[in-house]
Amino acid sequence: MTRRIGTGSLVIATHNAGKLKEISALLGPHGVNCLSAGSLGLPEPAETGTTFVENALIKARASAQASGIVSLADDSGLSVAALDGRPGVYTADWAERQWFEGKPGRDWYMAMGKVEGLLCEQGPDTPRDAWFSCVLALAWPDGEVAVYEGRVDGALTWPPRGNLGFGYDPVFVPQGRDVTFAELDPEEKHRISHRADAFAKLVADQFS
Repeated sequence: MTRRIGTGSLVIATHNAGKLKEISALLGPHGVNCLSAGSLGLPEPAETGTTFVENALIKARASAQASGIVSLADDSGLSVAALDGRPGVYTADWAERQWFEGKPGRDWYMAMGKVEGLLCEQGPDTPRDAWFSCVLALAWPDGEVAVYEGRVDGALTWPPRGNLGFGYDPVFVPQGRDVTFAELDPEEKHRISHRADAFAKLVADQFS
């Protein structure tokens, strides 16, 4: 039997207030009080893993060890079949501006353009299959861990469409739909997303 979080406090290994709010809404009904690593002053560990699972575990373990409280971390990104799974764990890095590309920060349109450019180099008949992955990692202070993986399949389109999403959402059309994630009503997107898939597995395992 999987070890349970139980009721009480859970550290969300993030310094992002939006992510804390989103996860709190998902877990609050189960009696979990979510705290952010940022609010506790915990440092952000270097994400040196080569897979989503490795990076999620790095963040969850660091928070659990530093806080002494069971912690939850996520790692997610876009993988493109024709690009051998890239950008994958480097999904956000592809949006980081280089010194010659302007002020520091993330430029998601640039990132989408990089993906499209690499696909175009392979020719017009290149398959455009892609998927979003989300890995949730739970870590206890004594070292025990649990991992839940979510995925949504689809295909890439160009040019970008819609303004309701973020990241690569404007070029990702989920399987069975004819609109991009950025054109979907946010509630509908959250219902079918890779993150929703991962959280459904976590909730079923931890609270059912």
